[in-house]
Amino acid sequence: MSGTPAMPSVSGAINFRDTGGLPAGASHSRPGVLFRSGNLFGLDGDGRSTLRELGLRRVIDLRDDAEVALEPSRLDDVPVATQRVPLFAGSVASFLRDGMSLPAMYRSIAEESAPRVVEVVRGVLADQPVLVHCTIGKDRTGVTIALLLAAAGVDEDAVVADYAVTETLLPAERNARVVAWLRSQHPDSRDLEILATRSPAPVMRGFLDDLRERYGAPGDYLRAHGLADDEIAELRRILVV
Repeated sequence: MSGTPAMPSVSGAINFRDTGGLPAGASHSRPGVLFRSGNLFGLDGDGRSTLRELGLRRVIDLRDDAEVALEPSRLDDVPVATQRVPLFAGSVASFLRDGMSLPAMYRSIAEESAPRVVEVVRGVLADQPVLVHCTIGKDRTGVTIALLLAAAGVDEDAVVADYAVTETLLPAERNARVVAWLRSQHPDSRDLEILATRSPAPVMRGFLDDLRERYGAPGDYLRAHGLADDEIAELRRILVV
């Protein structure tokens, strides 16, 4: 991933990174435009200062109401527009309770929350730099960012690699604590550890392959759910140098 910018450190924000510098044919994704992360509940003064320095203008929060109430973003005086786009048709707990696999979850997001995925794209078009986040920045953020980058023309291998890097950025102590708590709540969940901590490259590859089989390409998926050709062209102009 030649040209990848230095990863900004945002104090108190988990799994924060810039999606710039990813290969896109002979070009690359534009740095400093589209960021991704987990929630901003732990954000401190230094973290807020970094977000101001990045010039952040919009935050798109993909969490449901219960998640936001439990861990509200601590943006305080950071001058951003906040856009709420809850991306699960059900709750996070329902996926664990029902024992849904990651591939099934991602297909569910793409199919059942398609109009909201388009809302996210339009939020990215409205303001940049923009940060897209959920609770840990792995699944809802992973699917949405993958669709944005792939539709903009970023190479699929780079899209998959960007998704996969998430699990290397989740602290081991955080994973152990979260898995133990979730196991106490959902003792029969089959894939709990994978759901909570993993971002395997084959899962994202399979998601994009499935999308291609059913729609043709990520851009065609967005068109099928209401995004116009000029909006997709603008997405490419914004995200790719």
